[in-house]
Amino acid sequence: MRYLPHTTEEIDEMLKLVGVSSLDELYASIPSEARFSKNLDLPAAMDEPSLMRHVGELAEKNRGAAMLSFLGAGAYHHHFPPAADQLLLRSEFYTAYTPYQPEVAQGTLQVIFEFQTIVSEILGLPVANASMYDGASAAAEGVLMARRLTGREHTVLSRGLHPDYAGTIETFVHSLGQGRKSLTYVNVGADGSPDTNGLIEAITDQTACVVIGYPNFFGCVSDIRKLADAAHAKGALLITTTQDPYALALIEPPGALGADIAVAEGQPLGLPPQYGGPGVGLFACRNDRKYLQQVPGRLVGETVDKHGSRGYVLTLATREQHIRRERATSNICTNSGLCATALTIKMCMLGKRGFVDSAKQCLAKAEYLKAQINALSGYGLRYSAPTFNEFCVSVRGGDAAKLVSALAAQNIIAGFDLGRVDPARKGELLVAVTERHSRADLDTFAAALSGFAG
Repeated sequence: MRYLPHTTEEIDEMLKLVGVSSLDELYASIPSEARFSKNLDLPAAMDEPSLMRHVGELAEKNRGAAMLSFLGAGAYHHHFPPAADQLLLRSEFYTAYTPYQPEVAQGTLQVIFEFQTIVSEILGLPVANASMYDGASAAAEGVLMARRLTGREHTVLSRGLHPDYAGTIETFVHSLGQGRKSLTYVNVGADGSPDTNGLIEAITDQTACVVIGYPNFFGCVSDIRKLADAAHAKGALLITTTQDPYALALIEPPGALGADIAVAEGQPLGLPPQYGGPGVGLFACRNDRKYLQQVPGRLVGETVDKHGSRGYVLTLATREQHIRRERATSNICTNSGLCATALTIKMCMLGKRGFVDSAKQCLAKAEYLKAQINALSGYGLRYSAPTFNEFCVSVRGGDAAKLVSALAAQNIIAGFDLGRVDPARKGELLVAVTERHSRADLDTFAAALSGFAG
């Protein structure tokens, strides 16, 4: 496979400039015995993700095998193009400070505006802010916003919500009103999806919002329309959280199903899962003046200058460092600017078709692995609800921690041991698949599970 930066037209132009008609004529002075006349022993052309994987595998032969990972649970390893990484390293992005002065920060403001547009399209809601710290803080800010909008405290949470998101919400409300007593938890249904009837029964006239995962922590997807209607009938809001937004390339966005506020973790869209962070929180809501005035953080808007030229400004900055002071909607100090920029660059390079194609790969590979695991003796799928790229497995022997340890010795990270968050789930493993996994990876994992003694 050859990598030539010049087009045929450029080569012809250079040949014409030096006064020859072809490359053969250019190389005529080189003795024939010194020329390489055979075909290079190189594999067929590969797409960028496959090529990077191949080169990485060659490099790993020099320093030992890297671990094959099926770990998700809130952080996912999708492909990140090297070209996007190089753009991110440009000093205009890498060293830019908070854009307080729009006249000298148009590039930064434009990136944030485009980031907001991407978030709005993905979550299916018209108003998106300039980003939050991560998905968990975005969820907590959503709850506080719902409390301000409704004048109520009571919050209903599905047990299918990511435990870190639930813990962050508990921390945020700890010293407000009734504190954690204002939170009511409802277990997931038998199929793993949110228990719609149970959640509806928990809604009262004092409920500010209902918070569910979409897909939830166990990877299960459900139709949320009925829940949205029931919440609205009682004057409550519906908030959805999404751990891997790639899912929203294939399932309907939460805004289209009645969600009032939708949040997500943007890490999968533009950041590697390095040591647990950093993340970037996505936050969007309905287009209503009272909603807009309560959006946490800040928002970049488009305007025109005195000459009629398009420009960008901080349209909304309702935080304590600005004019709102004690009436600020949030104490978030800034948006995750560089992380939001990384997401914006990667998503623009991927495009809508690439976004959907990558999501289809995630789904197809996850379904293949589910079938492989379900066919193994002693294993089974814990839930029957539809999933995207993550699913819960009941493991042979009933000890997921033991399995994870055994496969780690084989350079395989088997997934997330759910016993770490709930001792009653010690026999369950959460497994995640992305487009980076090859069929050989999936078969290797299934074979390792099959060989586990339990």
